[in-house]
Amino acid sequence: MTPAIRYAEVNDITLAWQERGSGAPLILINGLASTMDTWNPPLLDALAKEYHVIVFDNRGTGYSTDSGKPFSIPLFAKDADALMENLGIRRAHVLGLSMGASIAQELVLEHPERVDHLILLAGTCGGREGIPARPDIWAKLTDRSGTVPEIIARMVSLLFPAPWLATHDAMKYCPEVNETTSEKNGARQADAFRSWQGSWDRLPRIHRPTLVITGTEDVIIDPKNSRILARQIPGARLVEVPGAGHGLQYQEPEHLARAVLAFLGRTIRYKG
Repeated sequence: MTPAIRYAEVNDITLAWQERGSGAPLILINGLASTMDTWNPPLLDALAKEYHVIVFDNRGTGYSTDSGKPFSIPLFAKDADALMENLGIRRAHVLGLSMGASIAQELVLEHPERVDHLILLAGTCGGREGIPARPDIWAKLTDRSGTVPEIIARMVSLLFPAPWLATHDAMKYCPEVNETTSEKNGARQADAFRSWQGSWDRLPRIHRPTLVITGTEDVIIDPKNSRILARQIPGARLVEVPGAGHGLQYQEPEHLARAVLAFLGRTIRYKG
């Protein structure tokens, strides 16, 4: 059964969110223009067997509202912090995907007391030290022209490596997505992500157990970015999934769930 969509008044907007499971809170932060229903159900189900999993739509995406305030990665992090406050969550494990990994970095840097364990999936430190996507890849990623099937085909070609696509029907591995994000707000998020000043020089200030995960064939967020994060964050653990692209959560949900759960179980679990 699909969890009910709930709403929280956060800062100057309303955030839509869902919850699964019970136990210590585990908050998942979406990537660029993505919505709650883009998370892969098998991954969510595996995590929810052990944790109270919370997903939400960033401002201006899906069912969340937008106040017109300029988008920025720090602003998205403030929203995540305010959502935790609204839900009465003092501290949580935090997993950020792609742009969500940048939001998670800002959250832990500005509010370290909020984060128990940090998981950065397909992330980058941004700024001058980060390795940006090739111009042709970025143009393809942000191109919303053409028919829906054409847009989907472009996204599939970016999310999954060609060798994997040659033997798999990607649509059988991806969830049905019903939420939408306007082209305007998608572009505003893209601008916020690209203009983020980055975290490289601040990463040594992160003193939370950190797991960095990447697919070795990711063309959207170059895997070298994860290696940079793992080097800069004290004690961070790096996991590279061979043959996986940016759509790692769809290609290898069991592998990803095992890595996350093993990491969270390595130390004393969150006590509340």
